[in-house]
Amino acid sequence: MKKFDLNIDRMLENWDAFHAVREIIANALDEQALTGTQGISIARNAEGLWRIRDFGRGLRHEHFTMNENQEKLDHPGLIGKFGVGLKDALATFDRLGIETRIRSKFCDVAFDRSEKHDFSDVVTLHACISDPSDPAFVGTEFVLKGCSDEDVEKAKRLFLRFSGEEALERTPYGEVLRKSGSVAYIYINGIRVAEEENFLFSYNITSLTAAIKKALNRERTNVGRTAYSERVKSILLASSSEAVAKALVDDLGNFGSGTLHDEMKWTDVSVHASKITNASGNVLFLTDEEIMDAPRFVEEARASGRQIITIPSTVKDKLSGQVDAGGNPIQDLGNFVSAWNDGFEFKFVSADALAPGERSVFEMTGRIAGLVGGLPSIVRKVKISETMRPESGSFSEARGLWNGEDIVVKRSELASVEAYAAVLLHEIGHARSGETDITIGFEQELTALLGKVAAEALRNAPAHSQEPTKARSPDLPDAWRLPQAASRQTAPAKKPGFWSRLFGNG
Repeated sequence: MKKFDLNIDRMLENWDAFHAVREIIANALDEQALTGTQGISIARNAEGLWRIRDFGRGLRHEHFTMNENQEKLDHPGLIGKFGVGLKDALATFDRLGIETRIRSKFCDVAFDRSEKHDFSDVVTLHACISDPSDPAFVGTEFVLKGCSDEDVEKAKRLFLRFSGEEALERTPYGEVLRKSGSVAYIYINGIRVAEEENFLFSYNITSLTAAIKKALNRERTNVGRTAYSERVKSILLASSSEAVAKALVDDLGNFGSGTLHDEMKWTDVSVHASKITNASGNVLFLTDEEIMDAPRFVEEARASGRQIITIPSTVKDKLSGQVDAGGNPIQDLGNFVSAWNDGFEFKFVSADALAPGERSVFEMTGRIAGLVGGLPSIVRKVKISETMRPESGSFSEARGLWNGEDIVVKRSELASVEAYAAVLLHEIGHARSGETDITIGFEQELTALLGKVAAEALRNAPAHSQEPTKARSPDLPDAWRLPQAASRQTAPAKKPGFWSRLFGNG
């Protein structure tokens, strides 16, 4: 038997037994990954001893030295790199009084505390290395005496393969995991390094960034979000499964209540998930403002089986004009209304089907048009419809429109001469100018029509109504003016309305 000085005294006072067990399991899993051998074994025998075994190449005494392991450094799927994990575990077991023995085909190992060579006043932990009891033994086995079942189970839960968390999707950067409880976990190459209270998923990062490598500490825990958040984003942006996208987009429904999970606060992730979900063709993305401004189209969408997904305006702005992976336009309100307009059909109403009051207003069409010189020659007919397309640039129904052949007025505008005349003259302006709303050409035409209506009104007005009204002195505020004589306070007779004076009481 030979003694190998591990140069360890009491250390890692904050480590519990499960931390040390974690290191033994991690080394066993690394060996399995490096050698491609069968899965590791973690079992408790009838004597209450815990046995952790891999089926790799077997431990040698050289493994007790602390140095960078080039083999592990070159392997992308491992965490252990520096050879400190084993010695940290052994030091913790010694401090907690857990007896540890190791066996492989190269040696059997026990541990004790002995005087340091040539320094009798210094006592350190030593590995007591003996010839192998079984030279044909396969792999490496750690036998732990005094380690509780709870510590072993707690250590196992720190590893993805023992966590019970299901992989929903694998990407070049890592895995999206369905979290098994209320708390999400961040794993790096299968070992837990952080917890997240408000993540929708757990994640296993398999492609490490420089920031992650720098942040990985000796304890492999409490790695800060700033180290791994960019890699989590990369995992989500590389995802393409509908299961992941649907969960993310469904979570957008919590936007209004302010209970979004943290992943959906990343705009790029929300946009990516929305694009994947859009491919189903059965959704409609709306902001809160659009839901309030366009209730009719919300009802139309729901009636047609669309799922309404509420998105922040920042996401809407980035989605606007984009297409999904299949080349389909994003189903936002603009696209929905455009498609609805393409399939829109007017519900025309004949003059005979109008109510008497409506008919009397409609029959004034010629007289109203006569105020501006009659209907333009390109207007084939003036029609009344129960339904109308939305206003251009809006989501409320138009009151009237010029379609290049006919002027169409919504039936509700026949409620009064004023309402009908306003819409009819507006559409005559479009027909004459050939311009749309909010254009200089249309504004100029509308101004010309106003002048013609005013001239016609003045020609039909009584002569006395055309006399200029005496200007009122602006010198004093109303409150300072003396009251008029009682004989001059009689109320004037009510004058007939503008359109009534033009067209009579009919």
